Amino acid sequence: MKSTKSFKAFVISTVDDNRAILVRLVVGLIFLTEGIQKFLFPELLGTGRFLKIGFSNPAFWANFTGIFEIVCSIFVLIGLFSRLASIPLFIIMMTAFVSTKWPLLMYKGIWVMAHEYRTDFALTLLLVYLFIYGSGAGSVDSIIMKDS
Repeated sequence: MKSTKSFKAFVISTVDDNRAILVRLVVGLIFLTEGIQKFLFPELLGTGRFLKIGFSNPAFWANFTGIFEIVCSIFVLIGLFSRLASIPLFIIMMTAFVSTKWPLLMYKGIWVMAHEYRTDFALTLLLVYLFIYGSGAGSVDSIIMKDS
């Protein structure tokens, strides 16, 4: 019973100020638009991109990733289970790094990779922030915590 309460407390506990709202907006809106674009522009950003990168079954992985980006970004935007929602988004970012940025580092050098990775790096750090601090005040998590 104690481990269930501590897990719940970890998932929805959050800082009690507004500092996370900007982080939630940046992370949520970027991932939401990227997820939607995987379906709007499949040849460029969805299946076609996953095929170009070398994924087997690129249609499945593009759709799977797009759905996770959309669902998790909505959770982040409203501040519901942001800690949990940040985990799949972090995995997406690490997969993107390994499949697209690591080859740049190996074949074109640190400066090309650093340039191409700058936005991904910022998003990854913002996801770490959400995982550590939670959704902040004004989130569904903070409302749930007040009611508990």
